[in-house]
Amino acid sequence: MKKILIATTALAATASMAAAEVNFGGYARFGLLYNEGAAEETRIEQRFRLNISASTETDGGVEFGGRIRIETEDNADGTARGEGPGSAEFNVSTGGFRLDVGNTSDALDSGDVVDFYGYGLGLTAFLEHDASFDSGFTADGFGAHDGNAQQRVKARYNIENFTVNASYAPEVDGGADEVAQIGLGYAIGDHNVGVVYGDNQTTENDFWVVGVNGSFADFSYSVIVGEGEDDSADTSWGLSGAYAVSAATEIRALVTGGGLADNEAYGIGFRHSLGGGVSLRGGVGQDTAEDTVGDLGVIFSF
Repeated sequence: MKKILIATTALAATASMAAAEVNFGGYARFGLLYNEGAAEETRIEQRFRLNISASTETDGGVEFGGRIRIETEDNADGTARGEGPGSAEFNVSTGGFRLDVGNTSDALDSGDVVDFYGYGLGLTAFLEHDASFDSGFTADGFGAHDGNAQQRVKARYNIENFTVNASYAPEVDGGADEVAQIGLGYAIGDHNVGVVYGDNQTTENDFWVVGVNGSFADFSYSVIVGEGEDDSADTSWGLSGAYAVSAATEIRALVTGGGLADNEAYGIGFRHSLGGGVSLRGGVGQDTAEDTVGDLGVIFSF
């Protein structure tokens, strides 16, 4: 991540200096993506994501920050588009407390207490845990939204091994729903357990998600189970893992099921580091529509 340090000096009765840090970082990827169920089965996959963040600290040690995102990526029909800069996210933190306001993640999407997405497969994470969580589950996050992003407030507090978070997003007229969420997590060595409860107050739909994740030596795992208000949907679940074959290569596998479709989705993928923040990634699997999906390409971070 590249950093620019901006120092400003204020002259008053006594001289003081405040320093603000501006960071530029993100990633870029390109390759090929295949989806048996798409009109354009094979297409070029590309994305360039730039996050711009700024932060400063008061004399009392309270940190203030904000960030925006600029992004370009492909469309399902093979064309490409650009987005951003999106609306801003602001944050304030001190000790174990952090408050996020604006274009920010909710309690479930944030990953503070539950790993909702697991070990995604391939270059694009074409398959993640949430593929089967389609029965009223709400997980929204920070993005480059060209349109009007839903504003949200999220608070998180860490004390020793416990983490508690909560988020609230008001209803957008003709758009997003009013949703409140609360979560609780606990860390036990290299393992974590957490639960998030959500209430969509617009549709009167509530849901819960329980997750466990951690690692044993070179193997890492993530498991989630959840249920929504829709009685016609089965309990949703996801299981994924990653194994470090070597210092440079990782193999991933994922399976998820339940939900409205009650179809299992599964696949396998790999990541191989080429050094310098560059890696080769790919994977193949079957989605919840029972179509074969896969991708292969290169991603680099900056």
